[in-house]
Amino acid sequence: MALATRAEHSPSLIGSVWHSTVGKKAVMAATGLIMLAYLVAHMLGNLKIFFGAGEFNHYAHWLRTIGGPVLHYEWFLWIVRAGLGASVVLHGVAAYQLSRRDLAARPAKYERRRARASYATRTMRWGGVILGLFIVWHILDLTTLTVNPNAQQGHPYENLVASFDRWYVDIIYIVAMLALGLHIRHGFWSAAQTLGANSPRRDRAFKATANGLAALLTLGFVAVPIGVMTGIVS
Repeated sequence: MALATRAEHSPSLIGSVWHSTVGKKAVMAATGLIMLAYLVAHMLGNLKIFFGAGEFNHYAHWLRTIGGPVLHYEWFLWIVRAGLGASVVLHGVAAYQLSRRDLAARPAKYERRRARASYATRTMRWGGVILGLFIVWHILDLTTLTVNPNAQQGHPYENLVASFDRWYVDIIYIVAMLALGLHIRHGFWSAAQTLGANSPRRDRAFKATANGLAALLTLGFVAVPIGVMTGIVS
């Protein structure tokens, strides 16, 4: 009877992985790579704004018709949003729980020795908070159009220009993209370590890739509000 009860309450494989520190780090690494792939695609799509309203609006319409006629209008976008939303939540929850474990397990006598690592950790934590708040703002601004008073349904190019015509939106966006760059720079390297892809021979290549991706994405995203502010995009 005791054996049967113990078997019934044994944790599942998924539960065991999730509750372990290594499992949480693996979840963070995997979801981080999913979000990174999305960001690269999103940045490339955003840069189409420099080719004019027709090109950008056509691209936005194409995104809503991917998979047709099997998928209905915007179904592909909602599938991507659901997957991305799940990745963001899992990433954030795992990061929070790992942070709590780290604080609970840190002996006071090792504080100086860990100062350097703590700086990187704090950067990741605050960067994550900034990006989380920015995601909410970004959705309200350019998806639901709630905080974009000059937005019009069905006019993505005009809505983007209307958003970045406001100076405070430019500041919010640029600060968030700088935080994103720092987050990617440290996160990509951490993901490589967690997934066991790094080695003494490959460390330099991974660090260079992390720095390159961070710089590329930051500059690519920031180029859009700068383009609007300078009148290149209007």
